Amino acid sequence: GSREGAVVGSAARRWREGAAVGGSCRLEMEFRPGSSTRLGPLYPFPLQLYPLPPQGTVSLHQFESLAVERLKLLKSIETIGISYARGSENYNKKLEGELRKLKFPYRVYSDEKMDEYEMRRKDHISHFILRLAYCQSEDLRRWFIQQELDLFRFRFGELHDKQQEFLKKNGLEYHPIELEERERLSSKLRNSSGQTAVVIEDLIFYKVPFTDALELVRARKAYLEKGLAYIPHHEIVIIILNEFRQRLSKSLALTSRSLPVIQSDERLQPLLSNLSCAYVGQDYSVQRNVGKISLDQLDSLATKSYPPCMRQLHNALRDNHHLRHGGRMQYGLYLKGLGLTLEQALLFWKSEFIKGKVDPDKFDKSYAYNIRHNFGKEGKRTDYTPFSCMKIILSNPPGQGDYHGCPFRHSDLDLLKPKLQSYKISPAEINQILDLVKGMHYQLACQKYFELTHNIDEIGFSLNHPNQYFIESQKILNSSRDTKKESNQPESSQRSQPSQPSQPPKGESASVSTATSQAESTDVEGINIEELLSEGYPE
Repeated sequence: GSREGAVVGSAARRWREGAAVGGSCRLEMEFRPGSSTRLGPLYPFPLQLYPLPPQGTVSLHQFESLAVERLKLLKSIETIGISYARGSENYNKKLEGELRKLKFPYRVYSDEKMDEYEMRRKDHISHFILRLAYCQSEDLRRWFIQQELDLFRFRFGELHDKQQEFLKKNGLEYHPIELEERERLSSKLRNSSGQTAVVIEDLIFYKVPFTDALELVRARKAYLEKGLAYIPHHEIVIIILNEFRQRLSKSLALTSRSLPVIQSDERLQPLLSNLSCAYVGQDYSVQRNVGKISLDQLDSLATKSYPPCMRQLHNALRDNHHLRHGGRMQYGLYLKGLGLTLEQALLFWKSEFIKGKVDPDKFDKSYAYNIRHNFGKEGKRTDYTPFSCMKIILSNPPGQGDYHGCPFRHSDLDLLKPKLQSYKISPAEINQILDLVKGMHYQLACQKYFELTHNIDEIGFSLNHPNQYFIESQKILNSSRDTKKESNQPESSQRSQPSQPSQPPKGESASVSTATSQAESTDVEGINIEELLSEGYPE
């Protein structure tokens, strides 16, 4: 048969009978879309510990779209978790809104129009697909586990009176202590839980090995006796999260061992290679401001509206009259996204390089080709896309003599601090940024930098792209200038409308900036998800 119709090959089948982490049996039932009668046996709850990979067949398009939608959800969870205290009313409201918008399950009984079975199946498959993408490095695994834990914590809370049933179904039964033991330890339980004697009488307590409750022990929220920790029911989610973390961490480690074989499938390789740094926002490869920015404006714009990564590249180019290949790619595509024409780009780079040690002939021979190539005028004539934040953070880290990359990710704190000082940011504000950097929230650190340098409390959007940074900065600065102009006009003059959050132009949808053109050419039914996603379960 045709290559397009083939399922993942025999190399992938070698793991089909591997045991799943947390269980040795395999689920033999085949997926059939829309069959809500199997909601109970397959998906009795809107969350799971994902002990077994899904079965069935999906198209390459479905494979990618499922992964992208879950990635959007996990990135939203990260942003919400920084902006609001976990478990707070605002946090829960924001997260619930994202789950509803992206159609992921979170309640036992849903009022969504979409088939509940389909939502839970989507959750199941998309989780395993992202395992393949996020098992490739320790940083990726850590990020993926944290977001999945936060998602699980929220959905477990939404089970309410079904929590015990969920635990029993997953072999995680914790038996309450007897009344006699609770009365004997009443004062100690009251002190450890911070509850009154009246409340303690109504609380259910469990005793578990203290190693299963280290987070509660560390926070002095559990009473310890003879190696056992006494946990109130409302804290049991901590124990479940630890169990989920251990299972997921082990599964990702196993999956990473099988990744080379999985990536040998040429339909999936471009998808999996780029999902971990996929950009899920507006597409900036389409130039909408071509020729509207002059080369004389770039120095001023770099100071006012460039993100730190591009400001660093611009300053290095002006100082050294040269950038190495990684810097030329990152900054050149960014300038293309701002609206520089090919002619402007050639003039800009040539005029700067000849100020250094490059004569005009050498520039034309060694550098001009790459610039035309980025504009789709040479080679395969691919119209290259400006790099997103995730691509800059996760790919091609800078070496000595390089200036590309993300300053928040790739700069030592000792070097980052004076750089921020040179940008006229106060010591207290610098500490706010550095705290986010230390927590590995690099995009949120850039977002905080945006807020501080534009004197706003909250930007109202998630920052995912350097070109998005520039556009939003210009909106704010232009709005301020318009306001100043209007203040000198009569009251009856027409006032400008407040700027709106950035949206893709009409008729242009948000895109995923991944190198999937090769994969898209073979977008057919035929990826057997059971065989593929079982890869992480070798015997």
